[in-house]
Amino acid sequence: MTDLFSPYKLKGLELKNRIVLPPMCQYSVTKKDGIAGEWHHTHYVSRAVGGTGLIIIEMTDVEPDGRITDYDLGLWSDEQIPALARIVEDSHRYGAKVGIQIAHAGRKAQDAPIPVSSSPVPFNEQSKTPRELSTDEVKEMVEKFRLAARRAIQAGFDTIELHGAHGYLIHQFTSPLTNRRSDEYGKDLTKFGCEVIAAVKGEMPEDMPLILRISAQEYVEGGYGIEDSLKFSKVFKEAGVDMFHISAGGEGPIAADGRPGTHAAYQVPLARAIKEGLNVPVIAVGRLDDSALANAVIGNEEADLVAVGRGMLKNPYWALTAAVELHKETVIPKQYERGFALSR
Repeated sequence: MTDLFSPYKLKGLELKNRIVLPPMCQYSVTKKDGIAGEWHHTHYVSRAVGGTGLIIIEMTDVEPDGRITDYDLGLWSDEQIPALARIVEDSHRYGAKVGIQIAHAGRKAQDAPIPVSSSPVPFNEQSKTPRELSTDEVKEMVEKFRLAARRAIQAGFDTIELHGAHGYLIHQFTSPLTNRRSDEYGKDLTKFGCEVIAAVKGEMPEDMPLILRISAQEYVEGGYGIEDSLKFSKVFKEAGVDMFHISAGGEGPIAADGRPGTHAAYQVPLARAIKEGLNVPVIAVGRLDDSALANAVIGNEEADLVAVGRGMLKNPYWALTAAVELHKETVIPKQYERGFALSR
């Protein structure tokens, strides 16, 4: 029987369990240089000590004006590699594998003087109107993703995730709401995403899986739904994506009549639909903090991995706690055995 603590293998990525720390921005680069600091090191390595199988470093951007805020991580410079490499190396000491989410915020780059996007469509009435990237600039952006991936490989990451969800740049090209171009990148809404995938795959070792995070449903007026995301995800799978990280929303203010549920596991049906529809491995997200529920998602084969975000913000040892609650065998650091023994 497969459960939350069953090992998992995808190409050359071997995980000790099915638990994922998803990328969550810490907004903690105090020097605004994109370089990970001590907060990032402590934050991520503590989750490795806490038994997490796969840690995905927060949204890390391919250029300075691609950040949500100036306090975000970057991979546009070789100077940003060593601090990330240290996080990877120290997380490996405790049995975790580490990925990194590479991205560009596009029109949601709050601190960019003039943000860029697929088309000059602001996020809302309070947002800056972005400048539409020229065709040549789009091709240059693909190159920036490629170089960021090269630096991620140099830093020793075990996998790379591209951020194609939550209304950031790849999503902005994929969505008809924000892509109103007349050039080749407007005639084919998947073209930019496919070119980024090809560029990044070209830098990755053959046995390293590429993950793509998508918004499977937009929850905005006129936004796409699961049938549409199945279609574009099929294209992205054929372009080289090995696993999909299934989220939703983010491309615009949520419509009053389209608000998603807030109950536990409300996004799992979207993950299951992509998994079954494309016969592809997926990561499920969305209020999966309860260990029994997370275990059921795996046991019922609704997803291959489970991301626990807010739960691990509250408790870096969520995975160890879950093992005790589910009566599963796991390695508890000897320094903490007395504490967890009280729970058994």
